[in-house]
Amino acid sequence: MTDPNTPDPAVPHVPEVPQVPDVPQVPDVPKVPDFPQSNAAGQPPPGGSGPSAGPPPGGPVPPPGPAYQQPGSGPAAGYGPPPPRYGSPAPGGAVPYAGTKQSVLSILSMVAGVIGLLGTPVGFFPIVGGILALILPVAAVVLGFIARGREPNGRGFWLTGIITGFVAIALALLSILLWALLFANAPMNGYNYNFDY
Repeated sequence: MTDPNTPDPAVPHVPEVPQVPDVPQVPDVPKVPDFPQSNAAGQPPPGGSGPSAGPPPGGPVPPPGPAYQQPGSGPAAGYGPPPPRYGSPAPGGAVPYAGTKQSVLSILSMVAGVIGLLGTPVGFFPIVGGILALILPVAAVVLGFIARGREPNGRGFWLTGIITGFVAIALALLSILLWALLFANAPMNGYNYNFDY
């Protein structure tokens, strides 16, 4: 009597083959209807093809190409639809990137204020330097206040322009005042203002 748990030395052991799972069925692909093929001139091939041998309904098929335009029609049809306006949805439903409005006045205000502040040493030339040193800072302050109302998204720029503009204006006025005091208190040696003749 042979024991099934002990293998017979004369018969080699064959492993069991695992079962293959069932493969799911793929759905059928719908068939595309046959359309008549056209050659480069837009005419159907001789002898016809498809369900009818005559020209397709609606007239001849226009040849492919971006520059083809039927007489009396608008812009060339091959160029595609006009680009969507900013904020309006595109054909796919996505809203195109409209970009942000540039903060031109805010940037100009900041640049004028920084250059006016860096140009403060010009104000220490007698009188004329102080007047010249007022031009850019005043422009920075004016542009900063205009930009504050029109460009709220450029807050950092116009605020920098206003602050640096006021500091540069204060330094320019200080230089004018110092030069005026210096000239007013200068001794008048050698000058005689006696106008009695």
